[in-house]
Amino acid sequence: MSEQARRRPPKPYRKPKKDPVRMLAFEALRAVDERDAYANLVLPPLLRKAREAGDFDGRDAALATELVYGTLRHQGTYDAIVAACVDRPLREVDPPVLDVLALGAHQLLGTRIPTHAAVSASVELARVVLGDGRAKFVNAVLRKISQHDLEAWVERVAPPYDEDPEDHLAVVHSHPRWVVSALWDSLGGGRAGIEDLLEADNERPEVTLVARPGRSTTEELAAATETLPGRWSPYALRMAEGGEPGAIEAVKEGRAGVQDEGSQLVALALANAPLEGPDARWLDGCAGPGGKAALLAALAAERGAALLASEKQPHRARLVERALAGNPGPYQVIAADGTRPPWRPGSFDRVLVDVPCSGLGALRRRPEARWRRRPEDLDGFAPLQRGLLTEALRAVRVGGVVGYATCSPHLAETRIVVDDVLKRTGGAELVDARPLLPGVPALGEGPDVQLWPHLHGTDAMYLALLRRTA
Repeated sequence: MSEQARRRPPKPYRKPKKDPVRMLAFEALRAVDERDAYANLVLPPLLRKAREAGDFDGRDAALATELVYGTLRHQGTYDAIVAACVDRPLREVDPPVLDVLALGAHQLLGTRIPTHAAVSASVELARVVLGDGRAKFVNAVLRKISQHDLEAWVERVAPPYDEDPEDHLAVVHSHPRWVVSALWDSLGGGRAGIEDLLEADNERPEVTLVARPGRSTTEELAAATETLPGRWSPYALRMAEGGEPGAIEAVKEGRAGVQDEGSQLVALALANAPLEGPDARWLDGCAGPGGKAALLAALAAERGAALLASEKQPHRARLVERALAGNPGPYQVIAADGTRPPWRPGSFDRVLVDVPCSGLGALRRRPEARWRRRPEDLDGFAPLQRGLLTEALRAVRVGGVVGYATCSPHLAETRIVVDDVLKRTGGAELVDARPLLPGVPALGEGPDVQLWPHLHGTDAMYLALLRRTA
């Protein structure tokens, strides 16, 4: 070192600047990682608090939302890229450091934020939340990442498709390998279909409203906010980007709600299934949190029928009560276990069981779920799903109809469950559900129905309709 350099005074310490947008995004990611929270539940109160404190405007909220959801959706791809830029296994890097790196990687590779701004903002965040020492590590890794764009990185870190198609798709489209395999099986093969589906899983879903019949109309909702017509449900409207459903009067009052169009179609198909004899008593056997129950209750009220909404968990039963409050027709909400029901066999004309499942059909809305689920989780759901469908068939009268629904396309939660229960119980037959979804294309060979994000713009809802025959 020269004499002049030795005499030069050290640079004064600069306190790191807090960036409220990136701080909030980091806080949300930590909650998802540490508490197994869901971003769609964590983010709204954080945004509301930031607005009330005067820290955020609409553009800040949009950027924070993009940073959180974009990072979660592409986490698998970013992990592979980060792994190529560090000299140790990722499991040896502290989780908070990985969150800062993933946020930085998304800004570099998944947004239009300039490179220098993405790196400097991420390093400043690291200085605030990690300290100067680890901020230097973050700086070094992000500078390596910034040397290539996303396409070039994917070509480097993903195995060739011809050598390992499932692992290639897993890295390119940021899904666990076992999920790629399961979705591919459900689609029935073909590269184009699985790539389209995985891409759709990584797109931001539209917010879809439902005008509950007899309580609201699509015209009322369209007058209240900027919307597009629903694709398939006569009660659906799609909100323009950035719209606030909670600001709509009909939604505040419970006369309308937020409900994916696939969920609406399941309720409508059950309600419109042909029936011989009375049509006075309906059951939603897994009613929480209440979206399908509210639509069914409104449809039942128009026909003079009554809905019993049953939910095992008391706190979810309270959500159902809130969703049904003000329904014009008769209804009742109870907390009960659908596998040990309090009602007598043959009590109902129509029964819906939207069973607990892996949630692989809603990865657009809950991207973090793909990293939490394991193949063995399905073994835990299997007895419950079979038990609920078996009891639903007992609950319906001869000639009545049961709808078995899941928000998962996994064959182990859909057709295999239905086939097993039909073989074991007897006295029931499948009803072709496709005519009950008029205008909806690409519904397969039937008689059951599988909806898809890339084909229908809905969650991947599954529906089988069964009629009790004896």
